[in-house]
Amino acid sequence: MTFTPAITGTGVFTPELSISNAELVVAFNAYADRFNAENADAIAAGEIEAKAHSSEEFILKASGIERRYVMDKDGILDPAVMHPVLRQRSDDEPSIMAEMGVDAANKALAAAGKTAADVGAVICAASNLERAYPAVAIEIQELLGVQGFAFDMNVACSSATFGIQAAADMVRSGSIKSALVVNPEICSAHLEWRDRDCHFIFGDVATATLIERAEDATGLYFEIRSTRCATEFSNNIRNNNGYLRRSRPAGMVDRRDMQFMQNGRKVFKEVLPMVSSHIAGHMGDEGVTAGDLKRLWLHQANKSMNDFIGKKVLGRDPAPGEQPNILQDYANTSSAGSIIAFSQNSDDMQSGDLGIICSFGAGYSVGSVIVERRG
Repeated sequence: MTFTPAITGTGVFTPELSISNAELVVAFNAYADRFNAENADAIAAGEIEAKAHSSEEFILKASGIERRYVMDKDGILDPAVMHPVLRQRSDDEPSIMAEMGVDAANKALAAAGKTAADVGAVICAASNLERAYPAVAIEIQELLGVQGFAFDMNVACSSATFGIQAAADMVRSGSIKSALVVNPEICSAHLEWRDRDCHFIFGDVATATLIERAEDATGLYFEIRSTRCATEFSNNIRNNNGYLRRSRPAGMVDRRDMQFMQNGRKVFKEVLPMVSSHIAGHMGDEGVTAGDLKRLWLHQANKSMNDFIGKKVLGRDPAPGEQPNILQDYANTSSAGSIIAFSQNSDDMQSGDLGIICSFGAGYSVGSVIVERRG
């Protein structure tokens, strides 16, 4: 016997602190001036390049981002630090990612009219996890009081949709009745804030999605009609940090490749056709046409990328609201972006309306979820 999986609730934890482009530019330019002054002789000798200034106009044109939420603001904006500074917690305290995830999870449960007693599994799916073990998912499970099991997974920016597919498959098969897919993302900690090409990209957030049997829904819900995931190896988005770092010569030095790195031009050129083709193939196999779609909730990395994909999928420029963007306020929040867009831009959909949640990123990876409003 198989069951129909459904999204019955979502939740978003948004940090209290935010950084505007104007604030970010002031901090970066102060850092650049400091770097150039400290390395004046080497710059004059042509041994290293001077740091160029950033600008609000450059950031907005390159990304469409206007601001971002962060877990720490002071460290990021300090030209002598340029990264978040988070309090060291004892092993007896909830970890910061679990704390964020629990907030989002409780909101998802409340939206669905359910409690932790109704949950059979917790999947913590994120691009970065603060430790190798024990799993952050199991900590979230404990803090919520969920019975059953939990596990972590990482498919970078596609983690949420891959997690939804895993949860939907388990619900469909009957192995569990429901699952919470939780996406705590502290992207500010893996961003290189000293790199002009990317210092504006990321923000922090946590999202949660409750997937359960449609028959158990207590209100309006989105039936998960179909899911599809794909991966293709690429080095164009990469972070070389990891537990083997100290075992390698010069592994502990301040190396650029220990933070987020990407070849932006190649990513744009290679990922967009992959994502567009993936969505088209998924729609075609499910008998869904562009005219059937009411909404596209895409990964929130770059406005130009989303506009391109939206036009490819729909065969025209998306009308206002058809392909909602939230990155102007949240920036790129990795796996959480498409879920924020879905959570904040789905209440107006009517019974029978179709939409696609799609995320894509490092791997390369792409995941799509076709949903239909019910009730």
